[in-house]
Amino acid sequence: MNFEKLQVWKKSARLSADLYKALRELRDFGFRDQITRSGLSIPQGGSILC
Repeated sequence: MNFEKLQVWKKSARLSADLYKALRELRDFGFRDQITRSGLSIPQGGSILC
C-alpha cells in the first residue's frame, strides 16, 4: 500500500509543515526543536504501519 495516498498521512504531513512554519520565529530553540521533531514523527510513524 502506498502510504502517501492515505488521507491521514496527508493531513499529518500538512500538520508537520504548519508546525514548522508557525514556530520558525521562536527563539526558544530547545522547545522549537522538540515540537518540530514530535510533529515530524507523526507522518513517519504512519508510514511505518503501511
